[in-house]
Order: sequence, then structure tokens, then C-alpha cells
Amino acid sequence: MVYYDETMQLLRLQVEQKKHKESKLKDLYIQRESLRSKVDALKKYKLDEEADVDRLEGHSLTVFFYRVIGKMDEKLDKEREEAYAASVKYDVAAGELYAVEEDIKGYEAELRKLRGCEQQYEQALKDKLEAIKSLGNQDAEEILRTEDRISYLEGQIKEMQEALGAGQAALETADGVLSSLNSAEGWGTWDLLGGGLLSDMIKHGHLDKAQQQVEHLQVQLRRFKTELTDVRISADMQVSIDGFLFFADYFFDGLFADWAVLDKINQSQAQVQNTKSQIQHVISRLTAMFIAADENLENEKTVLNDLITKAAI
Repeated sequence: MVYYDETMQLLRLQVEQKKHKESKLKDLYIQRESLRSKVDALKKYKLDEEADVDRLEGHSLTVFFYRVIGKMDEKLDKEREEAYAASVKYDVAAGELYAVEEDIKGYEAELRKLRGCEQQYEQALKDKLEAIKSLGNQDAEEILRTEDRISYLEGQIKEMQEALGAGQAALETADGVLSSLNSAEGWGTWDLLGGGLLSDMIKHGHLDKAQQQVEHLQVQLRRFKTELTDVRISADMQVSIDGFLFFADYFFDGLFADWAVLDKINQSQAQVQNTKSQIQHVISRLTAMFIAADENLENEKTVLNDLITKAAI
């Protein structure tokens, strides 16, 4: 009698995968609804801010008033900055929504392939249990329970590996954001010392790159959070994970009006560094959990081998 056969192993793994994917999909559905509301609100805010700029660039009593008091350029610059900030926030949220919708499509396709695996597993389990019992083996049920624990641990390890991969990707992007901000800070200091137009252009080039990286990082943080959906985590880890969803909001709030000024760049560096530390904390805890699960898996395999050896005597 073959106890730990490949068919049962594959079916067990498929059942575990289906559970994990359904859990992630449920989380993604919630994220999608939240993001849809956010995108709609930001779209309205963006259009309102653009309308404010259009009004100031047109002909009205308000425009005439600002021109008379000599504040027209100042007011127009402020409105353009607010319109730009609104546009960036909208683009980030829209990008997040698109990424979530693509992830949903992927998980739905994977679940279609796994349809019916529970029924196949239950039937295979029933057939195997009857076959083992027919041999009069008193350890039959313990063997099956051990196999179930092995399958569960293998599923958990796979989930943790995927989560660690998502976390490492986010960590690398966070490092990229910090590198761009550090470069911008350096050129900003040079600009204050009289670097001129060239240093100002280079500085803003680094800031533009940082902005693009932050948009990418927000998507990666959201995926990291989704990968952790079905992993048992502690309360302090949950705080970090929940904060991942709002990273871009914190980063961009209040940044644009004076974003060329060094103290604003420094604030942005601090925000990214804080998020990087949160990512590292979660990765560290997850790595410890992975090591423990891997050790448990090896122990369960040893138990299974002992049971099978004993049953074969």
C-alpha cells in the first residue's frame, strides 16, 4: 500500500491552494470597492481643481480682482499646484484600481482551473481510507492525519514564500524611492548654493522619478498585503500591513506646494524610511514563521515515515 501517493498529495495541495486563493480574492473584492469609491471622489476633486485653474485663466471679476491687487500669478500658481496634486493622486488611485482588477482576473482564472478539486479529494480520501482499513492497519487514520498536516504546512510555506517575494519587491522599490529623494536632496542643496537652472532641472528630474516609483510602490504594497491575507500574523504586524494601503496618500499630502524645498524632501524621506522599516519588520517576522513552518514540515515527514515503516512490518 502506498500511503503518501502523488495523486493524494496533488489533490490536497489543490484544495489548500483553492482556500488561499478564495481568501485573497475576497480581500481583493473589498479593496476594489474601496478603490472605486476613492477613484470617483478623486476624479471629482481633480475636475474641480482643473475648473479653478480654467476660471483664473479666463475672464471674470475674480480674475480682474487678483490682477488689481497684484496677486494673480501667486493665486494661479497655487491653483495649478493644487490641480497637479489632485491629478497625481487620481492617477495613483486609478493605477491601484487597475492593478487590483488585473489581480482579480488572474485569481478568478486560477480558481476556475481548481473547480471541483474538493470533491475529487474527498472521494480519493474515502477510497484510500477504505483500502487501508481493509488491511487491518491500526495506524491508518493517524497516517492520513499526518499527511493532512504535511499538506497544510506545504500550503502555508508556499503562501509565505509568495508573500516574501512580494515583500522583497516592495523593499527594493522603497530603496529606489529613497535613492531618488537622496539625489534630489543633494541637488537641492547645490541649488541653494547657486547651482542655477541646470541643478534645478536635475533636482526635479529626480523628484519626478521618485513620484513614479511611489506609484509603483503603492501597487506593490497592496499586493504584499493581499499575499499576507491567509498567513497567520500578530497584532503588531497587522498595524504595519494596514498602513501599506495608505502610503501614497501620506506621501503626496502637502508635498506639492513646496516640494522643491529641502525640508519637504526631508519629510518625504522620513515617510519612505518609515514604510521601509515596516516592510522590513514584516519580512523579518515572516521569515521566522517560514523557518518554523519548514522545521515543522520536516518533523511531520519524519513522523509519517516512522508510521509507514511501522505499518509495513
